[in-house]
Order: sequence, then structure tokens, then C-alpha cells
Amino acid sequence: MNAMNTDNMTRFIPPKAKTEMLQIIGFLEDLGDELEDMIDLSAPNPNLRMTLLLVRGHFEGRVITATSLIGASHAPYATANRRLKEMVAAGLIEQRPRTKTGKSYSLHPSETLMEQWSQLASRVRRLALGRFGGAETQTETEDYYFGGSYLNAKSIPPLQVLAEPLKLAGGLRVLVHGDPTFMVMENLKRQFEQAVGTQIHQRAFSIDRLREESLRNAARKTSRYDIVAVDLPWVGDFAEQGILMPLDEAMDTARLDPADFHTAGWQAAHWGGKPYGVPAQTTPELLFYRTDLFAQAGLEPPATTDALLTAAKALHDPQRGQHGIAWNAARGTALGHTVLMTLADFGQPILDLPAHAGGFDTQHLADRNYRVTIDTEAGLRAAEFLLELLQYSPPEILSMSWYERVRPYAAGRIAMAYGYTLLAPYFELDEASPAHGKTGYLPHPAGPGTSQIAPVGGYILGIPANLAPDRLEAAVEALLVFTSPEAQKLYVQNGSRTNPRYSVGADPDVRRLSPIFEAVDAMSWRDELQFWPRPPVPEISEIIQICGEEFHDMLRGIIPPREALRRAQQRADAVIKTSGIT
Repeated sequence: MNAMNTDNMTRFIPPKAKTEMLQIIGFLEDLGDELEDMIDLSAPNPNLRMTLLLVRGHFEGRVITATSLIGASHAPYATANRRLKEMVAAGLIEQRPRTKTGKSYSLHPSETLMEQWSQLASRVRRLALGRFGGAETQTETEDYYFGGSYLNAKSIPPLQVLAEPLKLAGGLRVLVHGDPTFMVMENLKRQFEQAVGTQIHQRAFSIDRLREESLRNAARKTSRYDIVAVDLPWVGDFAEQGILMPLDEAMDTARLDPADFHTAGWQAAHWGGKPYGVPAQTTPELLFYRTDLFAQAGLEPPATTDALLTAAKALHDPQRGQHGIAWNAARGTALGHTVLMTLADFGQPILDLPAHAGGFDTQHLADRNYRVTIDTEAGLRAAEFLLELLQYSPPEILSMSWYERVRPYAAGRIAMAYGYTLLAPYFELDEASPAHGKTGYLPHPAGPGTSQIAPVGGYILGIPANLAPDRLEAAVEALLVFTSPEAQKLYVQNGSRTNPRYSVGADPDVRRLSPIFEAVDAMSWRDELQFWPRPPVPEISEIIQICGEEFHDMLRGIIPPREALRRAQQRADAVIKTSGIT
């Protein structure tokens, strides 16, 4: 993906879940003050007071000590100290050493205490609504924000702190892409710092700069980063160049619960049968469509490319400022991805991969026995389809890339748009968007004689091969935290619309937040999530660039479709031969 404006995207990250939990804490603190001030003989409740401070510290990412808890209790020192020890003995408070000597501790709410707090918060709100009105306006979604998310036995519990803080000189260093999901991680940095027990330094770059920095880092004697984000198509290249450490050499991968990851996302993290990272984002490219506009026009959601063109034509009304569809058509990388995915829609992978049940086999790419397949009859149908799409697209389509295609959709100027799920916050979290609450999600419509698929994109988090050995153990523990179901659920609750795990997609609280998770889970079970449209071979970035240049000339009318196919095939063949593959 191309560069994005991080500031624009972070405004879509809603702090509602944390904010409203903190409101409940504030309400109970204020209520306690009022009750204690009203009657001189009223005694404070030190257990509740200390619980409120612990939970507040957990959400705000603040260090809580025994001294601060005792001070917050409003009880005499001896009484408060005794109650504090009782809470520790009861398993409600976890202690974590702050120094090497182990004489100083930070205190954290245990999972048991968080569950009890969540139940209390939910009951407090229900009682307030029931006694003082407004219960009739309460929605299931609102209930979630006040603690209902941990009432269901199937719900994933809150993120917990590590029993021992990570020992990393200078803190944990992470290199990521500047997209909404990783920006959620940045917004939650203090909470994650509490969880891992050390400072986190996160650097975020646009896609091209991220790759450049990853390559520069690999050339250093010792890595500057403990964990790096890697775009899925780069996996083969980074594995071949020795940029990433094979995951099974760094840790016991069973600790990750691999079966919990969407199959396509987990397979995409592999090269030569070895995993090179943990799926941090599994974000398929889908077709977003306006359900209200389709209903008004009497149109069915398009399952085929012909139906898509019919719908795009019917909903294309430039005189009213409305266009049928938006897609990646900017020259170079953006359009190159569209070409690969459109080829896949017509049943053609970019490489001569062997067909198997459900798609094409990518298990043997590391053998490097493949050739490019662009100049084919399926390729011609794909090229002609893109030329037809052009007729129902906005006038600036040839400069539209990743975010430019979704912004006008969110603004109500586009009826349909191809887009990754990570871009859904543009309209899902913006109540002023005409597409808010009126968007359907589909896999790519299929060409004649082919099946629908949803091409998988996203990132893995991996460990640099040149990481200093004394930092490896801590990096592995941090990796486990960042990619855990608890962390993934937290990202979603704070605005992310990507998810690599089945358990998170099935969580009732997650499903209440967006229909996108249920839709993607269904696609995964139907085996529609596929990563073969962008096979992660070392040459794939150059091939994508070539397709994005030649097909852009075709869309501009400079060359006809067959010439674009021929040129792209010849240039891509040369790339493969240069790398030593014939």
C-alpha cells in the first residue's frame, strides 16, 4: 500500500470503550466522596477504592504502587495495608517486580478482579438506567461498552500483564506500517507498556519507506528493531535474503495456537514450509457496496463481474455527482495490485501455479520453479474488464490508490469500491458518512466459470535475523502479547477492522461492533480467503510494478490491451530470468 496520512486515520480510532469505562470509575469515585462527606460516621470502602484506582491505572497505562493504593483507600494506613494484603492473597491483585532486586513492585488487577469489575460496571449502569430513566434507549452495543464484553463465557478476557516485566535495554523497539491497525497499537501504547513492563518505541512508515527501512536494518550488524512488520508479498524475498528469523528457530510455535489463525493468513506467513512471522493483520480485499442504493435501484449484490458492471452502470450518474465504482488505478504499485487481483477474478494466477481444490497450490514456491502468466486469454478478459470499469469510475480514477478509492465512497460519491477491510473505519466509525451502517461486504465478483474469492492482504510481525541474541527471548514474549487474542480484541474495540484469528471473529463483543467480522469469517469457512493472487515470491514487487505501468498506459489509451499484456509479460519474464529462474 502507498503512503497514508496517519493523522487523518487516527481520528477514526474511537476511545469510546475506554472512555466510558473510565466514566463509570469516575462516577463511583464521586459517589463514594458524596456518601462519605454526607455523614461524619460513614466509613470508606478501601477495597472498592483500591479496585477503582487499579482499574483506572490499567486503562490509563499508569504505574500503580502499594503506596498509591493505600493513599487512595481513604482508610487508616494499617487498615488499608491489611486490606491490600488480603486482596493479594485472594488473587485479585498481581505484583510485578519493578527493579532487579525485586524489592519494589508495581500492582495490577488480576483477570479475576477485571471480571468482577466488568460485572459491577455493567450492573451500575443498568441500575442507573432503570432507576433514573433511559433504559428503553439502551442498545446491545451500548451494553458492551460498560463491561458486558466480559460477561459472556465465550468472550475473550482483557489483556493481562506479564508476570515478569521484559528486560530490554532501552525498551522494546518495533517497526510497523502507518495504517489504522498499527496506529491503534500506538494509541494503546501505555496499556501495552503496562502489559509487557517496559517502554515501547514504535516507528511507523508508509509502505515503500517501510520496505526501505527494513532492508537498511537488515544490512546493519545488529538490528535496531526487536519486531518488524512485513507485508505478506515480501515474505519470500525477506526469507530468501535472510532478513527474517524463521519463527520455529526462535520459539515453540505451538504457543501461538496456529489453528486459531485464518488458514490463508497463517499459510501466507510461510516460505519453504517454515513460518517467518505471526499474522498481525489479515485484511482481505472485498467489494464494499451501498446497500441502500442497491435497494433503491432494485439491484442484487453482484456475485459476477457481469453483474458488477451492470450495477456500476445503473448507479453511475455523474450529473448528480455519483459514480459507479472506485478501485486502485494509480500508476505503479496500486494498479499493479489491481491487475493481479483481477487476473485472479478471472481464474488466472500471476504465476503458473498448479491448480488444486479451492484454488492454486503455493506450497512449493521456495523451489523457485515458476514462470509468469500474464499474456493469456484470461489476462485479456481481465484487461477488457478493467477498461469497462473505467467507464463507470470517477474522472480522477487513474490517480486513485489505496485510500483515495475509499474516501469518496465514505463521502457518498461512490456506490461501490474495492477495498481492504482495514479501510472500513473511514465509514464505519464516521456517523456522518452516508455509507455508515449502509455498507455490505462481498468477496470479489467472479469472472465467467470461476468462483468468488477474497484476496488476502495484511502484515505479519516477525523477528529480524540480526537481532542481538540477548534480546531474543524478550522479543518473543512481546510478539506473543501483540498477536494474542486478547490484544487482537483490544485493537478491534479501539477501531481496527482487521483480525487474523477465528476466536476473535467469533467473540460476541467483536461481532456487535461490525458486520465485517462475521462476513470475513464466513468467507474463510467457505475457503474464499486466498493469498495466491499475490504469491510471496522474491520477484513479486517488481512484477506488480511492471503490471501497474503497462496497464496504466492501456487505461490511458496509449496502447491496446493485447500490447499491454505482451509488454508486461516480456518485462516480467526478464525479471524472472535475472533472478536465475527459467
